[in-house]
Amino acid sequence: MSLISKEEAQRLAGQSIMIRMPETVLSEKMANFIREHHIRAICLFRQNMQSQEQLVKLTSDLRAVMGPEALIGIDQEGGAVVRATWVPQPPAAMSLGASKDPELCRQVGAAVARAVKSLGFNWNFAPVLDLNNNVNNPVISERSFGADPIQAEKLASAWMEGSLSEGVACCVKHFPGHGDTHVDSHRDLPIVDKSRQQLDALELMPFKAAAKHAPAMMTAHIVYPQIDPDNPATMSKSILTGILREEWNYQGVVITDGMDMHAIAGRYGVGAAAVKALAAGADMVMALGNVETQIETLEALSEAIESGHIPYQAVQQKLARVSRLAQTYPSQVRPYAQDQESNDRQLMANAWQRGLTPHRQPQAPAVGSRVRLIISADVVSDGVSEAGIPAHKVSAVLAQIYDVETTTFDDANTFDWTSIPQDGRKLILASTVRIRYNEHARQTWKPDLHLVLWNPFQTLDIDAPALISYGFADPAIQAVANWLKGQCRADGEMPVMNFDQAD
Repeated sequence: MSLISKEEAQRLAGQSIMIRMPETVLSEKMANFIREHHIRAICLFRQNMQSQEQLVKLTSDLRAVMGPEALIGIDQEGGAVVRATWVPQPPAAMSLGASKDPELCRQVGAAVARAVKSLGFNWNFAPVLDLNNNVNNPVISERSFGADPIQAEKLASAWMEGSLSEGVACCVKHFPGHGDTHVDSHRDLPIVDKSRQQLDALELMPFKAAAKHAPAMMTAHIVYPQIDPDNPATMSKSILTGILREEWNYQGVVITDGMDMHAIAGRYGVGAAAVKALAAGADMVMALGNVETQIETLEALSEAIESGHIPYQAVQQKLARVSRLAQTYPSQVRPYAQDQESNDRQLMANAWQRGLTPHRQPQAPAVGSRVRLIISADVVSDGVSEAGIPAHKVSAVLAQIYDVETTTFDDANTFDWTSIPQDGRKLILASTVRIRYNEHARQTWKPDLHLVLWNPFQTLDIDAPALISYGFADPAIQAVANWLKGQCRADGEMPVMNFDQAD
């Protein structure tokens, strides 16, 4: 016999999920859905954002519907993973890792928090604690502070300290670590076949340290077969309860990564997976998807709670942690003072510049030189990050420094480097997509200078001196332009061990 009513089980289920929506204006239909299902957490993406005024109105309306314990989340990591782009643009984590400056990280984290708080957010899904010790990782790359667990945790913790000081909750991710994977969990289910001893020495180390002070932690959709051969971490009691809660005594909120990702939805079904995640130790399920999958999730959780499959007392404990997070970091808009925003823009510009990293002693062509820019014609999102910088924008920046002609390619896998006119121009390759180059490019592409404007590991694919910016936001491109003009140095150090010897 059920210990609670169906209505109470439905309320608890609604309080246990975070949703997304496609709207830029809160419709009455969506508002009713939120009220009817007792939703108090929502994550907004670029599709929800048109302007500062529009976004502040949207978050205000959401807060009015969801109540005083509303949690309004955003992925404002920095680099290519940002959603609001008109506020000061933070460097990618690896750019900050290249500067090796905890105080700079603290200042950047605080500035990010000031910006998102002015838009109505109180929960930022950052910083990333994954250690990018695998140069072939298709999804983490420059989102990581580096490969050294002690240094990465030190910098990430400073970033988080800055955010928390400004009243925005952080969520470290992706526990137990997404850095050493060859597969993107948005597309399939990765496996990290390492022993517990190996994980303790690397991937788990920064999460264990962060467990002492991080208010929230996001799970990874990855199987660690030597700990739990049957379940990804998101649905593993051995990992979420055994390691995180019992061994480390973690008291913060545990939220899953998006349950609409193919690693989960395509294999387990969103409803069954959500039940397994809460039973394993998660406090909140990120039920992104669409209305249909959200309802499927709500119904599955409600049934599991009503039947006692997920014990009522356990649900109460989970929701108490979520409530504590919302009360500690309330969703309240704080206006962004004009002078503070200006200072933060300067801070970000300086931070991007400090991350500029040379590879093989690059030399900028003399100002006024004749150069040819080789660049991808198309810039697309990889599903996690935003789309890269358009070719015409890079060309316009270089045209302020050089006599530029531009050659674009549609497909790096087939582009014929020998088709480039041999007219004496210096060849500058600008890499503006995340995907690594293939063997064809490795063997035939020979630029004089490689501007790596996204994935730093592309320097391993092209046999040329390179300048690495770790991103393509406006202040990153300005930093590159300043270096080309000889107005700044590139003193960053790639925070990946043995990078020059990497394959």
